[in-house]
Amino acid sequence: MLDQQLANAPKLPRSQVGTWTLKEFVTESGIVLSDVNIAYETYGALSASGDNAILLCHALTGDAHAADSDDRPGWWGALIGPGKAIDTERYFVVSSNVLGGCAGSTGPASLKPDKEKAYGADFPEITIRDMVSVQKALADHLNVLQIEMVIGGSMGGMQALEWAIMYPDMIRKSVVIAADPEFSTMGIAYNDVMRQAIISDSNYDGGNYLRSGKFPDQGLRVARMLGMITYRTAALFKERFARETEDGEFQVNRYLRYQGDKLVKRFDAQSYLTLLRAMDSHDIGRFRGGLSAALSSIRAELLWVGIDNDLLYPPNDLIQAVELAKSCGVNARYAHLHSPFGHDAFLIEFDQLRDLIEGLL
Repeated sequence: MLDQQLANAPKLPRSQVGTWTLKEFVTESGIVLSDVNIAYETYGALSASGDNAILLCHALTGDAHAADSDDRPGWWGALIGPGKAIDTERYFVVSSNVLGGCAGSTGPASLKPDKEKAYGADFPEITIRDMVSVQKALADHLNVLQIEMVIGGSMGGMQALEWAIMYPDMIRKSVVIAADPEFSTMGIAYNDVMRQAIISDSNYDGGNYLRSGKFPDQGLRVARMLGMITYRTAALFKERFARETEDGEFQVNRYLRYQGDKLVKRFDAQSYLTLLRAMDSHDIGRFRGGLSAALSSIRAELLWVGIDNDLLYPPNDLIQAVELAKSCGVNARYAHLHSPFGHDAFLIEFDQLRDLIEGLL
């Protein structure tokens, strides 16, 4: 049936890179944003009945470029393409940069509608639900009626879970990787240290550094260094770096600074803060009567994936979430990624992810 629908589908480009403008969006907090740009990429063709979509949700510093292209690799390029786990010959794959991001979508570094200055610190606080609401508007614009699978890791996993709750009749399968139903106290604590590193930078200027052209690069660099420590494991650092030095400096220090420098070149500090706040606020039970009430609304098949030694989302917490979902009548199960990489395994362990995705599809 699906093959016949694809054969009858209009001959769309096999991939598309674009920006769509949502004329008006009201955030959960009631702030109205006008002319909201959403950068997105699609791969494959939408079926005539609009029901073969797969939605990819990116993590904190990700973007819409999930699949490989001629000029650069995508963050999930090993999994997306003809004949791959996410097969673009069968599915219409959509990936967008989140609201509040800085890779083409409207965020703090974007110009206000009057084009006179950037939002900066005036950009409103947003939530994971706001991100999902904007993604839903994009899906409607693309004529997507049914989503076969929504999938993401970390902040992307938060979005995948909210999708299943907010639009239960639209989602068939939801894959939540390395994310929990409510952001942990430890995660909030790590986020605040990263936040303090940025706002303590002398160039931060209350979030309005774009006006002066002096950027809080050092603060963002330190924030990323801390983030990288939480994304990996002690065992991996010991194996890779031990106490080795180069030119009198520990190699692990050089690695962390290298990662910090890489992020500074491509990411906006105020966007980083905006997305950290959104993660902090993540709680599927908020205004819904608690976790059980929220989970009870899910109709999709739910796959929750944990990772060895994940400091941010310990596997035992995710297993408990799966058991709670089952008790609420959800078709839920738990899967596990075995990896020395810790939290970042969802961007590295492609063989294991391929098996999980292919098994689900």
